[in-house]
Formats: sequence, structure tokens, C-alpha cells
Amino acid sequence: MDKFGSIDYPHNRYNPLLDEWILVCPHRSKRPWMGKIEKNEDEQNDHHDSLMINALSPGGVRSNGNQNPEYKSTFVFDNDFPALIDDDCPADHTDANDDDNQLFRIQSARGRCRVMCFHPSSLINTWIEELKKLAPIYRWVQIFENKGAIMGCSNPHPHCQIWASRFLPTIAQRKDEQQRNYFKKYDRAMLWDYVQKELVNEERIVLKNEHWLALVPFWATWPFETMILPHHRCIQRLNELDENEKQSLAVIMKGLLTIYDNLFETSFPYSMGWHGAPTGGGDDWQSKQQYQHWILHAVYYPPLLRSATIKKFMVGYELCAQSQRDITPEKACEILRQQNSNKHYKHEK
Repeated sequence: MDKFGSIDYPHNRYNPLLDEWILVCPHRSKRPWMGKIEKNEDEQNDHHDSLMINALSPGGVRSNGNQNPEYKSTFVFDNDFPALIDDDCPADHTDANDDDNQLFRIQSARGRCRVMCFHPSSLINTWIEELKKLAPIYRWVQIFENKGAIMGCSNPHPHCQIWASRFLPTIAQRKDEQQRNYFKKYDRAMLWDYVQKELVNEERIVLKNEHWLALVPFWATWPFETMILPHHRCIQRLNELDENEKQSLAVIMKGLLTIYDNLFETSFPYSMGWHGAPTGGGDDWQSKQQYQHWILHAVYYPPLLRSATIKKFMVGYELCAQSQRDITPEKACEILRQQNSNKHYKHEK
């Protein structure tokens, strides 16, 4: 598909997962930059560290007065200031028979929010443990990480969050519907077909090992957006991974993050998250038949565009009309593949 990599004019790309179009404008990357220049992420972190005590470290005291244990592995606790709560949450009260109220519908948003502090020990195992605890109760378990102050991360200690909800969030709903519709039409999982087609010429594949691949999606919105997906078998949720798959997942995640950091020689900021088949339904949540249209995948959304200090702004046309990107996904993949995935830039100096 060289014709896509060489395109130097605006074009739309369809995202079948979300049923939306992405506008790609590669020629815009040639314009001179007169916008805001961010501080280097490393400089921001140094300043951040000097202003606050690490409340998420072993033995740290959090803002509500609770003290962390001297943990020596991953440490997970309920968020002190959760966005979702299960107790004292009002029930839905829209009158379905009242036409006037259809314009002012309210539904309860019940759930549980957890914080997971990272440790050199396997965080994948802890993700799976948390999923198993929450999945029988909650419809959706969203594991996500915001890395870097530029992404709104409020604490420098490496950590992620796990929000479990009794409802299916908007993006999860759309992905579920699009994948389900594709499966009904072709009797195959959409992302399985997508991965097999990407493997043909590999022009958007950044990294690959025996079980996983990291690629820049054909429909990517953010400059260096990537996905991690399995390519050897259909996997619907994290809890299905065997030990070899967990090990190779850790390897490809580390390789991708090393590439990110090496790209602009900075601690590369991003938001990432895992999307797998919906859960809930008590002990039957692990049923594969109901969600055979799903393929587990991780998404990475980094904001940096040209350097450690220039980021992509999703404003104006993107907010009012539709998503737009500057460089093509193929060019972004080419740039990422030029980076070393095995040796971090800080270890080369």
C-alpha cells in the first residue's frame, strides 16, 4: 500500500472500530511552527518533584491522611477521590413515558475506581487479578494510564488507574457494536481480519514478537498513536493470557515505550488503555461465545508531534468537525521503526 505512504494531500481514513472518519493532512507538517512550545517533560518532572512529596511511594502519606504500606510489589487501593461510586448513587429517574423528559435524561453512573502503583514486579499479573475481582460485578473494567504532566498526571510516581463501571462507556459501546456488526456480516472478528491484513506487508507494524504486534493503526488520529494486539490467536480479555503470552506482552510493551522515549529523547507522555470484551453477569463473565467478535487490544495516544516540546493540539476543526492528523500513519511508523527498541537513550550517554 505504498500509495498511502506517499500521499501528500488531505484524505479521509475510516476507523471501522468507532465508525468515524479521520482527516489526514500530511502537507501541514511542513508549515513553520509559531505555536506554544512546551517545556521538556523531564524538566517538568524535575520541577514537579521539587514541589510535592511523592504520596504514592511506599510509606507515602496521601492527601486524605492515609499512609501507604512499605509495599515491595504493585500496590492497589481504592481511589481517595473517585469519579465513580457504588454507594449512595441515585437510581435512574427519567420517566420513559414522558416525552418532555427525553430531552433531559439522567442515568446513574455507578462504579469503583482503583489506583495501582507500579513496581518492577509484573504489573500484568496485577491487572489480571484486578480484572478477575471486578469483572463479575461490573459491566466494563477500564485499565488506563496517563503518563506525564502534559497528560494531566497529578503524581510523578508511576501508576495507572482502573475504573470499573456498571454501564458500558461510550467508546466501549461503539467498539462493541462495530465489531459485533462486522462479525455478523463476515463470521470473523474485525480486528483479527485487520491484523492478518497488516501482516501482509507490515508497513504500519512497529514491533512484532511471537504473540503480539505493535502498529500504527491505518486510522490513527494522534501523531504517534499505536495499538498492541495479538496475532497468533483470538484473545478477548487479559485473564486469558498464559505465562508465555504475558512474558512476550511485557517485552513488546517495554520495547514500544523505549522507542517512544528514544524518539525525542524525553520521557514520552501518553494516555493508554486496554480494551477487551465487556464483563459483568456474575460468574458467567468469562463466557467467550457472547463476545467472540472481540479481540483484546491496548491503545496508546501520545500528544507529541515534532519534538519533546511541540505537541498536537486537538482544537478548532478537530473539536468542531472531525479528527485530523498531519503526518500519515505510514510515515509515523517509519519514524518509530528507526528508533532503538532495546536500548534506552539514557543508557547510551
